[in-house]
Formats: sequence, C-alpha cells, structure tokens
Amino acid sequence: MIGGIGMPELLVILVIVLIVFGATKLPQIGEGLGKGIRNFKKATKDKEEIEIDAKKIDDSPGEKK
Repeated sequence: MIGGIGMPELLVILVIVLIVFGATKLPQIGEGLGKGIRNFKKATKDKEEIEIDAKKIDDSPGEKK
C-alpha cells in the first residue's frame, strides 16, 4: 500500500505505545480519547441549535436596538 497503514505498522505502533505508557495507563488514555471524541461530536451537533436559538433571541420583539 502506498501511503497506507497496514497491519504490521499498526502492530509496531501498538508495541511502542505499550512501552511508552504501560498497560495500566492504556484504559485511561482510551477513556480520555472516547470522551474527547464524544464531546467533539456533541459540540458540532449543538452548534446549529445554539446559532438558531441565538437568532431567535436577537429577533425578539421585546428588545429595541
């Protein structure tokens, strides 16, 4: 594969990660990555809702600029 990551490369990366962080830290790292990805997905979905709500607040008839 040109420019791709195959199984041997993934195994080498896994071994290096195990050596650097140790087996006890890997679950904590995985949990942190999972929370980060979940928060990122939530933030990208909530962005549209926040913009819509902000527009409704700006267009409210009670306020005059």
